[in-house]
Amino acid sequence: MSGEVQLPGKEANVLKGHEGAVLAARFNADGNYCLSCGKDRTIRLWNPHRGIHIKTYKSHGREVRDVHCTPDNSKLCSCGGDRQIFYWDVSTGRVIRKFRGHDSEVNAVKFNEYASVVVSAGYDRSVRAWDCRSHSTEPIQIIDTFLDSVMSVCLTKSEIIAGSVDGTIRTFDIRIGREICDDVGQPVNCISLSNDGNCILASCLDSNLRLLDRSTGELLQEYKGHTCKSFKMDCCLTNSDAHIIGGSEDGFVFFWDLVDASVVSSFRAHTSVVTSVSYHPKDSCMITASVDGTIREWQRGGAGPGIALSVPDPRL
Repeated sequence: MSGEVQLPGKEANVLKGHEGAVLAARFNADGNYCLSCGKDRTIRLWNPHRGIHIKTYKSHGREVRDVHCTPDNSKLCSCGGDRQIFYWDVSTGRVIRKFRGHDSEVNAVKFNEYASVVVSAGYDRSVRAWDCRSHSTEPIQIIDTFLDSVMSVCLTKSEIIAGSVDGTIRTFDIRIGREICDDVGQPVNCISLSNDGNCILASCLDSNLRLLDRSTGELLQEYKGHTCKSFKMDCCLTNSDAHIIGGSEDGFVFFWDLVDASVVSSFRAHTSVVTSVSYHPKDSCMITASVDGTIREWQRGGAGPGIALSVPDPRL
């Protein structure tokens, strides 16, 4: 299978502008643009395919740890070290609302599919849901059954799924108020869903990625080779669900075969920790972000994946 699918490994663009570490970079819903955020307290909107910076959003008082865009690209939400969730108008750059209630830094934010609710996860061991349509800044729901910092959150039509340093992934069915707890046994620093919705991919601080069956909690596979011990780092699946992607603290990006967990490709993508990976919704293309301050777009091409940066890039 790996021979038939050419994975992105050729550097297409380097996006520079952040001062200091980039903590997250995300494609928007259609993959035409991406958002990034970082230590410099800013959020930036880019056209990664043309290497163009479009807009900078400034209002956070401390580092920005996560950002997410609505499906129609009109609004975005962000969170970070200032304990607040910001709800922005993309075109004007105006902050529509600030949601306050977390007692400590906020690690992750996501819109629901209708862009009516923002869900946040924080160091205060809680997940909170906020109504974007209401003028109230109070959360409409608080989930506080975690025993340690909540690092990552995913949403389905009826569920909030969150991963925590306490070693659990908890699924909350909003309709019936039920909680299911899957104990992974290692601190979880990122979770993501497969595109078919059947699996949860969890990045753990023992340098393992774990794939769980979403309905049973069964451990399906583990992926090893990268280093993940002390940083919050993304993991995701390719848009075909055929491969797993994860960053590494040594600047490498790894691709694993979903089924047999073999390393299909790995290459040096950055000079420091790879904090974020985001795969294009349709094309064989991804963006990565790093503590080195850059965001890089990768496309397939050249002699194949795994050889990027083997020749020094004159732009670096």
